[in-house]
Amino acid sequence: MAAASSVLRCCLLVAALMTLSAMGAEAITRQYLFDVQTTSVTRLCSTKSIVTVNGQYPGPTLFAREGDHVEVTVVNHSPYNMSIHWHGIRQLLSGWADGPSYITQCPIQPGGSYVYRFAITGQRGTLWWHAHISWLRATVHGPMVILPPAGVGYPFPAPHEEVPIMFGEWWNNDTEAVISQALQTGGGPNISDAYTLNGLPGPLYNCSAQDTFKLKVKPGKTYMLRLINAALNDELFFSIANHTLTVVDVDALYVKPFTVDTLIIAPGQTSNVLLTAKPTYPGASYYMLARPYTTTQGTFDNTTVAGVLEYDDPCPTTAAGKIVPIFSPTLPQINDTNAVSNFTAKLRSLASAGYPAAVPQQVDHRFFFTVGLGTHPCAVNGTCQGPNGSRFAASINNVSFVLPATALLQSHFAGKSKGVYASNFPYYPLNPFNYTGTPPNNTNVMNGTKVLVLPYGANVELVMQDTSILGAESHPLHLHGFNFFVVGQGFGNFDPINDPAKFNLYDPVERNTVGVPAGGWVAIRFHADNPGVWFMHCHLEVHMSWGLKMAWLVLDGSRPDQKLPPPPLDLPKC
Repeated sequence: MAAASSVLRCCLLVAALMTLSAMGAEAITRQYLFDVQTTSVTRLCSTKSIVTVNGQYPGPTLFAREGDHVEVTVVNHSPYNMSIHWHGIRQLLSGWADGPSYITQCPIQPGGSYVYRFAITGQRGTLWWHAHISWLRATVHGPMVILPPAGVGYPFPAPHEEVPIMFGEWWNNDTEAVISQALQTGGGPNISDAYTLNGLPGPLYNCSAQDTFKLKVKPGKTYMLRLINAALNDELFFSIANHTLTVVDVDALYVKPFTVDTLIIAPGQTSNVLLTAKPTYPGASYYMLARPYTTTQGTFDNTTVAGVLEYDDPCPTTAAGKIVPIFSPTLPQINDTNAVSNFTAKLRSLASAGYPAAVPQQVDHRFFFTVGLGTHPCAVNGTCQGPNGSRFAASINNVSFVLPATALLQSHFAGKSKGVYASNFPYYPLNPFNYTGTPPNNTNVMNGTKVLVLPYGANVELVMQDTSILGAESHPLHLHGFNFFVVGQGFGNFDPINDPAKFNLYDPVERNTVGVPAGGWVAIRFHADNPGVWFMHCHLEVHMSWGLKMAWLVLDGSRPDQKLPPPPLDLPKC
């Protein structure tokens, strides 16, 4: 049943791509209905009720072309508050449709609905959508396939077939109960029971051989795998035995193609890779494996998910009942930071005439953010399970973000920010220390709902520095409303005198989610051309739950086309 479901999804993708290809060059409005509901799903011989869209896990694929308008009517029939984020969509002048609860909108309450309306401007590739409240995105997520305009091809040979592959995590327990318990105790959450490929754990887990994603290929053909890491808490290595992968796109932005045996993909990131099948039938199958990369001192899901790459047999009648060997790839060690660094160093923007890299050459505002874990003190007479009896926390520049009771964008637009948020987010750490050396004695962080205000059109440079207060860890940071250029990165403490001279301002990779290296730093630049309130947060869900997030407020420009329009009439109320 599971394998049949995977085949059906691939067939639906092919049919949808053929339909889009047959349409003319005119941009159109594509309409979707997302019915958020509870659905019984069985994995690992355990059945539970999960929240889904349209009863599907993963959810339905949203198809569009660059230049199209999209309208998605979300009807909430679940017992939870809900909002949907269209991860990576720029949302130019449509910030009301971005989706993070209490940032750009109040959540859609049970029984309510909301129509997300946005245009796809200057973007093509693979993005994704997911719930953006609590841990509901564990099961409420799906791919977004954005094709180039009709008549415009890829800057590489067209593949024979395109296949979305979503990495995920599965808990036998209710994920809302998992994070609720962790926040109550102040300790780390219970780890997942399995990783998944397109919702299927695969044969390396107990009671799961029947729930295996299988990719059928024809000898000599090239396939484009649209990879999406929808896992809640883990960066993942991915490899296919005896095959190489050519990376052509990350976060819906073309890159200079390069070929690898293994890639790394962080939560929130996407990548299009080309897989060329062997020229003749090999008489074998091949595991597609993914397992975590982590440097954490705590517990994590140290398991491996497997799918199977199978070849069409040219002589199926003679091969009936024949068992073919299956080969497995060798993945890097779980803490192999060098493998991660070597992969990310290969990423470069295409920087061609058709797809230029518009890197801001001059900078108007420079910021330095520390990102990492810390603690909150346990309540008096309380019992907490964090470090030394404290509660786990996370922060940016020592501010652990607290979600407000009403949406920031609504408060800003109405001119009613008092008591909702403060506009004094620190530009740099107020108490500098040796960020990757001996940690300070005081590991406590402060709470706050603070935003950082930018004038419209500003060119921004931001350096994000990991800290080793509770151990060095990689933090994938996602910026809503913008793409940015990764102009530099390194290990140790950022050197503001010498490191900027090494920045790549010619063809740095452009993306919307970047990993701050464990024990290191990353520098990005972006142009603040999108008025509104834009969330920036760690895409490790546990760190975001602990407060590793903040918000940018980009003011309106002077022209009418630089101003955020009023909110839609059906915007949910708090």
